[in-house]
Amino acid sequence: MIRNGVVLGHKKSKTHPKMRPFILGNKNELELLNPLTTWETMETAIEIMKEKLSGGGHMLLVGTKPAAKAIVKQFADELGYPFVISRWLGGTLTNFSVIKGRIVHYETLKEKHAKGAFAKYTKKEQLNFSKEISKMSETFEGLLKLKRLPEILFAVDGEASMTAIREARRLKIPIVAIIDTNDNPTLVDYPIIANDHSRKSIEWVIEKIKESIIPIIKKAE
Repeated sequence: MIRNGVVLGHKKSKTHPKMRPFILGNKNELELLNPLTTWETMETAIEIMKEKLSGGGHMLLVGTKPAAKAIVKQFADELGYPFVISRWLGGTLTNFSVIKGRIVHYETLKEKHAKGAFAKYTKKEQLNFSKEISKMSETFEGLLKLKRLPEILFAVDGEASMTAIREARRLKIPIVAIIDTNDNPTLVDYPIIANDHSRKSIEWVIEKIKESIIPIIKKAE
């Protein structure tokens, strides 16, 4: 945990007041998280994941920070879950019926393009279809597996994922998130108190989660 920088927080000047109980000390102006707190909060978060996913539920993964994008996508691909690694589209959860329609539209365009259905159109119209698919890809590609509202939301970085967290809170969808010293842990149902800005730290936390929940998911399939 220490080797992977999991307990390294942000500078003291950025510390959220409600994170102070989880801070063990300070080194070179960086806050040091209590490793025991990190471990205990991660175990609690894993238990709620097991509970929600064991019956065939699914999880929406969110990681829009550069350090998290590739890791979150790989995690989602391994589990077969939907994900968001670009910007969060407002209403993804709270206006899901509309978003679902956009996802279906994107999926239809992709299928038509793959089957050559646009060949009958003019070159300009074909170009417009290609541009539309390309533009929609960034927002909707990760959501193709979001067929219904998720049973749980997992986010890397509470601050960066705040819009997603607010929507999940409004719908009472349980939220698990990696929360660093600059975040408000009370906005998340199950915070994992850890470094959320380091690739190694994010990888370490997610690997621990995968080790625990993959057997549960496979059993439920």
